[in-house]
Amino acid sequence: MQRRFVLTGQGQSDIGSVRPTNQDSFLINEANDLFIVADGMGGHAGGEIASSLCISKVCSYIDQHKESIMKKETDPHHDALWRTLLSESINHASAKIYEYSLENPSLRGMGTTATLLTYHNDVIHWGHVGDSRLYLIREGFQYQLTNDHSLVNEQVRAGIITEEEAASHHLKNVITRSVGYQEEEDVDTASFKMENDDLFVLCSDGLYGKVSDSEISSMIQKERFGAIPNLINLANQRGGEDNITVIVIQVEAK
Repeated sequence: MQRRFVLTGQGQSDIGSVRPTNQDSFLINEANDLFIVADGMGGHAGGEIASSLCISKVCSYIDQHKESIMKKETDPHHDALWRTLLSESINHASAKIYEYSLENPSLRGMGTTATLLTYHNDVIHWGHVGDSRLYLIREGFQYQLTNDHSLVNEQVRAGIITEEEAASHHLKNVITRSVGYQEEEDVDTASFKMENDDLFVLCSDGLYGKVSDSEISSMIQKERFGAIPNLINLANQRGGEDNITVIVIQVEAK
């Protein structure tokens, strides 16, 4: 099947205004149709190592296994094969990070979020662990595709606290799933057909924790890739207590 669309991405990561190091990592690989944001956590450089390892191991795993899936386009479960590949790639990374932490006691407990997007023909496939986010902006509306794996979000979904209370909750940075804290983790995945002029946003919580969804959507629709440094500047102006990473991806008809 010939591709009808081309995806183009740009991104930027910023240390923020407070933290001494940047534990976020990101990847834009248009040649391999892969985009990733990983937000690391762990002392003694653990977060930097975890997020970097995550991206390298996810990439290598997908590179090694995607050809066999691409040859099965007539398989009625083709999309499910892609979702399985993404889940397996994240858990491959999780096992490698966990193994590394066992070999280096000062890094015990390190981990990272992982939110990634790839595509084949006209179909988007994404995988997700943690509280980084993937948004879709389509026809003027913004949709949060991923679910935050965080303690406060679970409480919001259970009706224990409101979204307003969650925004200022003292445990809002506590996540309930991460890549590398253990050998294997539950991975959220989904697939759907893209449309011309779709916009995707992958970002760490350093962005959406300071800039509202409506602001993100408005700025990106107006400025496209030009919104990236402006969004980061706005997050820094509002405190910048965390590292800030954002990728914007644009879908265009060939």
